[in-house]
Amino acid sequence: MPELPEVETVRRGLSPALAGRRFLRVEQRRPDLRFPFPARFAGRLEGAAVLGVDRRAKYLVLPLSTGETLVMHLGMTGRFRVERDQDVQEPGGFYQHAGARPVHDHVVFHLDDGGRVAYNDARRFGFMDLLASDTISRTPPFAAMGIEPLGAELDGARLAGLFAGRKTPLKAALLDQRLVAGLGNIYVCEALFRARLSPEAPAGSLASPTGRPRAGAHRLAAEIRAVLEEAILFGGSTLRDHAAVDGTAGAFQQHFHVYGREGEACRAPGCRATVRRIVQAGRSTFLCAECQAGR
Repeated sequence: MPELPEVETVRRGLSPALAGRRFLRVEQRRPDLRFPFPARFAGRLEGAAVLGVDRRAKYLVLPLSTGETLVMHLGMTGRFRVERDQDVQEPGGFYQHAGARPVHDHVVFHLDDGGRVAYNDARRFGFMDLLASDTISRTPPFAAMGIEPLGAELDGARLAGLFAGRKTPLKAALLDQRLVAGLGNIYVCEALFRARLSPEAPAGSLASPTGRPRAGAHRLAAEIRAVLEEAILFGGSTLRDHAAVDGTAGAFQQHFHVYGREGEACRAPGCRATVRRIVQAGRSTFLCAECQAGR
């Protein structure tokens, strides 16, 4: 499932095409994705101007001139494709980039500048919703979300405060969207490796008995930000389905230190250990036990 860097990559690709544009027509080609579309979905969008293309955690958030906000989640296989009149026209009048499969295009947004944005989702685990803009922060799923890992709130002191007294493993705490919103399995594994912290250590070990942040909290906050920013720079990670709006794959998977590298040599200078895989709460965790022995 796409994580924050993949969603941010898509957001940055959609913004030039959608921000300030108006929906002239919306093709809704089926009644549902993962969930049913909201009532009168296409009709409520047609004529609306897109005020911005934002992201909250792993969600795309588009405030509209109508006072509603279009919320979209990519699920596992969701992709957006930006199309222009100069794109190749296929038989039947459908414009597509090479490699696209229009049979899975479930929503097509026709814009007032002649462009189109198609949402393609082979497994239909994504979803779209329309929420009142003035209450969105108090509406699920946003009401219970934690801090943004790329926002100004994330630092060592904040992490220590969030995790103080918690006995749950550090990795599980980082994946808890109520604490830090947007982190996923790949980037938590990578950040913990870079911060030299054990994923099995109690989350509360980031704070001293008096609640002050330990050195590991400061390292972890810095590495979370660094690994996310680096992943965004490379267009995210494409392990199977992720692609930018122009169809290009992400490349950060070529720079993984531990994720998916079970049995391979640790890439840390001077380390002779190999990458291990353990299972935590039913999910794979990749680590170097030598490099990540500390707290």
